[in-house]
Amino acid sequence: MSSTIVYPKATTEPPKVRSICNFPPLSPKDALEERLLLESVSWPETPALPSPLSLELTSDPAHSSFTILPARGGGGQWHVGDQLEVSIAISDFKGQPKKSGGDFLLARLHNLTLGAGVAGKVVDHLNGSYSAVFPLLWEGAAQVEVTLVHPSEAITVLNRLTSEQPDRIFFKSVLSLGSRSQTTICNMCLRQTKQPICDFTDPRTGDPWFCYNPKNMSCDARIAHSMAGYKQTPALLKAKEDKLFQGRVNLKVCIPASGPAGVTVLPKKEGQPEVESSIVNFQASGYYYQGLWRALDGTKVRQFTGASAITQCLKGKVVHLYGDSTIRQWFEFLNAALPDLKEFNLGSSRTNGPFMALDYENKIMVTFCLHGPPLRFVGSIEEIRYIANELEDLIAGPNIVVVFGIWAHFGSFPIELYIRRLQRIRSAVVRLLDRAPKTVIIIRTANPKALLLDVAINNSDWFSLQFDKVLRAIFKGLNVHLIDAWEMVLAHHLPNSLHPQPPIIKNMMDVLFSYTCLQKGG
Repeated sequence: MSSTIVYPKATTEPPKVRSICNFPPLSPKDALEERLLLESVSWPETPALPSPLSLELTSDPAHSSFTILPARGGGGQWHVGDQLEVSIAISDFKGQPKKSGGDFLLARLHNLTLGAGVAGKVVDHLNGSYSAVFPLLWEGAAQVEVTLVHPSEAITVLNRLTSEQPDRIFFKSVLSLGSRSQTTICNMCLRQTKQPICDFTDPRTGDPWFCYNPKNMSCDARIAHSMAGYKQTPALLKAKEDKLFQGRVNLKVCIPASGPAGVTVLPKKEGQPEVESSIVNFQASGYYYQGLWRALDGTKVRQFTGASAITQCLKGKVVHLYGDSTIRQWFEFLNAALPDLKEFNLGSSRTNGPFMALDYENKIMVTFCLHGPPLRFVGSIEEIRYIANELEDLIAGPNIVVVFGIWAHFGSFPIELYIRRLQRIRSAVVRLLDRAPKTVIIIRTANPKALLLDVAINNSDWFSLQFDKVLRAIFKGLNVHLIDAWEMVLAHHLPNSLHPQPPIIKNMMDVLFSYTCLQKGG
């Protein structure tokens, strides 16, 4: 954690706003990158919705189906190293084939008995049909699972909400002066009224944050931040649009197979070329086998079983964790796994941190710090620290491990705000590596989660998928390591969860330790 905290100097100048979000001009280089990133995550056009909505003509997983296509080589048999192709046909509630694309599908291949699983790649043909492609990585049975996360019509709603209601989750700050205190509404995207606005944009990073300025109260009197609430779902959705987000109907529901739902994979044929997909060139980042994650990017993932193995890896190291509660999980894992790691009582809440733990004998220190707003937490402004600022102030080196993950609190905002946050963090990472190139930097990606109506409209996997793509693109080519939480959650047999269950966390930590201890033969 940095020793110096610079708080934003508040002003009462209203921000220049496009729509209700503030997008200051970027440098030509960053502006070009932003445009290319927006193009890379652009979604196929989805249908305009009639009002009131009729569910009959929308995508229905129960009337849809997938079909495993015949093997393209080897006499109709599948072998390890080949790619499996699946055709997916989407129909509406009347059983009529859809004629357009834009549905959000996820796919995985798995064998529960073997503890095996891998994520698939879905391709939208824009005519109601889709393909899923899987690498065949183990011998034996392999079952296909295709899930409709959202019908295309739901994507239309999510797009509209991001455009028109980026403030559907709102926040508040307490301003205190002498014996008087007042609470005011705050946000990254704040609607302009006649009320003056306090501009708490960070002076170093330029990350925006605004609050309404209460009467007779100085902006500099802000002492606390918290989430104020959510706009109620009925106020956000038009008539019957909630029907597009029904669990067990059309929200994260499996699509049935037409014919066999699985294949038997034979051993790799020596001397025979692997059969690649004719649809898309897809390389998974890894897969599970016997419950353990095996990376496919050349990283040897070692198993760090027990406190002694982890301690040996981290001996003499400082591990700085920055991010949201999905990174806090990793601090909690280390605290529980290492009995000699003693946490200091910093007087902070168990939700927010900051946290610090030390193993004095083995010279191991672990810290955790939340990223800056937007954050759905309650705390003082001393706890508001932007990752870019923390990295700029960090004394780095070969025994320093920097880990961060930032995504889960951005779902209700335009993706431009996320892109710009990552661009600022990347600049800090580049400068850190310039001054200390042997620093280990590890980044956690987004992951799919359980979805209910309120979660879906504010923090859908559809938003997270875009964040995942953007993060990979922004940090591509830098000397950093990614922990692919997206595929590690999707490929596992346990239910998707914002906070993955312990077996998945253990695998993530083994990847983290493997990156941290590469120089020791990993």
